[in-house]
Formats: sequence, C-alpha cells, structure tokens
Amino acid sequence: MHHIPAFPSAAPRFGVWFILVIAIAGYPDAGLAQDRALTPDSSIAIPPLQSDSSGALVIRASSTSSQHDFDYLVGTWKLRNRKLTSRLTHSTEWVSFESHVEMHQILNGLGNIDKYTDQASGKPYEGVALRLFNPATRLWSIYWADSNSGSLDPPVVGSFEKKIGHFFARDTYRGRPIIVVFRWDVRNPSLPVWSQAFSTDEGKTWEWNSINVSERVH
Repeated sequence: MHHIPAFPSAAPRFGVWFILVIAIAGYPDAGLAQDRALTPDSSIAIPPLQSDSSGALVIRASSTSSQHDFDYLVGTWKLRNRKLTSRLTHSTEWVSFESHVEMHQILNGLGNIDKYTDQASGKPYEGVALRLFNPATRLWSIYWADSNSGSLDPPVVGSFEKKIGHFFARDTYRGRPIIVVFRWDVRNPSLPVWSQAFSTDEGKTWEWNSINVSERVH
C-alpha cells in the first residue's frame, strides 16, 4: 500500500507538454490501428480512488503486479502523440506530433529509464521517465524530468491488472488541485498506448488530455 500526500508542493509535470507542435502529414500505414489507439478508450474504467484521513491517496497493488510489467517497453520506439490545446477548459481541439523514446532496464530489472525526444517546438526537447518497482508494496512509481525544469516531478504510483496499468498522483494545475492518472494499455504490446487524464472532483469525472501510441523501431 502506498499513500500519496495531498497536494505536493513540487512543480507539476504539465508545463513540459505545452509545446508548439507541428502538423503531421502522411503517416505510413501503421494506419487504422494507431488512429483508433489515439482516441481514449472509454470502455476501460478508471479504478475508484480512496483517500486516508489526511487526504492522501491510498494505492494498493493488483494481485498480478510484477517487476516485469514494463519489460515490453525495452528498445527504441517512434511515438504518435495527440494532446488537447487547452486543459480543463472544455476544449475539444487536439493537436498531433511525433516523438521518439529509447528505454532500457536498470537495477537488475527493478527499474527502467527512458529518454524521450522531440523537435516539435523547433528546438531539441528531452525528457526522462524513471520507473521504479517496490518489491515490498509491489507498486510502480513513475517519475518525470525534462530539459525545461531539470528536476524530478512527484511520482504517479500504481500497478498493472490484465495488461492495463493505472498510476495516480495528487498535484496542482495552474493553481487548481487535481488528481492525475497515467494509463498504460499493453493489450497489444506491439502498439502500447499511454494516456493522461486530470480530475478536479476527486476522481468522479476525468478529462483526457494527452495520448500516444508507440511503434517499435528496434
């Protein structure tokens, strides 16, 4: 079990995503499957949330949670991304761009790290995701840092169940307290899908704002 403190004071992970993007034309036909994957899957329920008396999220690992849950991601990937142009404003306008990720394992398989790069803003942008598995709690913690801030964001914490992973954190967005969820959908390990949503009402409703689908390069 893991308790995520209510409203951490560290800077949120959101500024990194607000970049100028370029329109994408002429994707090769990795086609319809990827296009469908770039729409949040409403058939997948986000697990209900629990908080303790201090407001900290209470996160419990699934019965199948394992240090091998991210093994599929080892290697080099090309990503197709979509994100909302404006978050928590009822926007329905999405923009698209490409990026790349290289991932390798660390700590004898108890962790992994990937390097994210894109040129969407017209200059090099780089991010790092650090994922650590706690054998005692069987929970994953996912940290993010980028070339804009140079510091690690508070982690999202969670686990996989039936090839769907949900990872949560409390944070703030433009002064508003929110809960963040990362979702990894690896039912098709050849086209893993990552997505992010925010909730401003303790998980009663969610707004999906970022999604990407990965295609293996090698």
